[in-house]
Amino acid sequence: MTTPWGEVALTRHPVDPRDRLRAWDASDAYLLRHLAEQDVPQTGAVVVLGDRWGALVTALAAHGPDRSAGSSLTQITDSWLGQEATRANLARAGVEPGAVRLLTTQDPVPERIDVLLVRVPKSLALLEDQLLRLAPAVHAGTVVVGTGMVKEIHTSTLRLFERILGPTRTSLAEQKARLILCTPDPSLPRPQTPWPYVYDLPADLGGLAGRPVVNNAGVFCADRLDIGTRFFLRHLPPPGGARRVVDLGCGNGIVGTAVALAAPEAEVLFTDESFQAVASAEATYRINEAPGHAEFRVGDGLEGVPDDSADLVLNNPPFHSHQATTDATAWRMFTGARRVLRPGGELWVVGNRHLGYHVKLKRLFGNCEVVAGDPKFVVLRSVRKG
Repeated sequence: MTTPWGEVALTRHPVDPRDRLRAWDASDAYLLRHLAEQDVPQTGAVVVLGDRWGALVTALAAHGPDRSAGSSLTQITDSWLGQEATRANLARAGVEPGAVRLLTTQDPVPERIDVLLVRVPKSLALLEDQLLRLAPAVHAGTVVVGTGMVKEIHTSTLRLFERILGPTRTSLAEQKARLILCTPDPSLPRPQTPWPYVYDLPADLGGLAGRPVVNNAGVFCADRLDIGTRFFLRHLPPPGGARRVVDLGCGNGIVGTAVALAAPEAEVLFTDESFQAVASAEATYRINEAPGHAEFRVGDGLEGVPDDSADLVLNNPPFHSHQATTDATAWRMFTGARRVLRPGGELWVVGNRHLGYHVKLKRLFGNCEVVAGDPKFVVLRSVRKG
């Protein structure tokens, strides 16, 4: 990526030769040009929110002005993959470890912010939650600049900035990217974030009816049960003798919690690359007082999980990486599931019919059975033979 201060080499994480998506886009480059052209000071406490693969903090740390004593550069992200990409990109750029403070959306926020740079997320709820959490640290002199592609910035996005931080306007579009320019108004009320949100499961889910679900902002379909998960819950495998169960890409954790409630003797691993999701899953599990043993892990799918250690993997894989459609994540999940399953262990997947997951599963496992289907979704079952 070319910046006003030079070039930086950037990659996503994990590096996948099949995934040709870049680790930056025109909105990252536009924001950096704006900082240089407007001579925005990069001293004091600089906070970058939602930096997807570390493009912004890597450019600022590698080629920005030297930071005097007392200055700091902080990244806040919900993505474990994004955070790992940031670490790799900073190291590649020769930035010393610790020069950039890497925080998650679950960490306490900085006490003071002098420059706030916001890469607009896909989730409006996550943007609301994070702006409300950061607002008390923003003062009248804080420089606030948001960035995103034109298709990502809506009237509702601008209203959030205006309601929470202060008067807001947008720039002209460049290469289909746009900037959000906000002037902080410390006199605005500072309400608490309404997240996490709790709702009860609908009455048509049998023994799960009325069970509470906890959702942090940014978790998929955070204010209601999404139709894919609803379909999956109706067709989960019977508890059987599964001793070790994995809720892979757990989201709010209701699938794994359903297993824990039905099979108290089972150990359930909840894993997701979103810090918000894993926190939601743990809260859902705790509020339902599920018996048995559970583990909650943030990471890249099943990385770090021992081979041949699971009896059952349940998966509703995502098919988007931010705005891009890709099957790279699903493929990593499926290959990871085959590795961690014991011989005879099963992978159950729910997905949209048009995604054709059965083709990948047959190639990987040598078998794939359609357990249930409707016009939109299918539940698929593959068994590890050896």
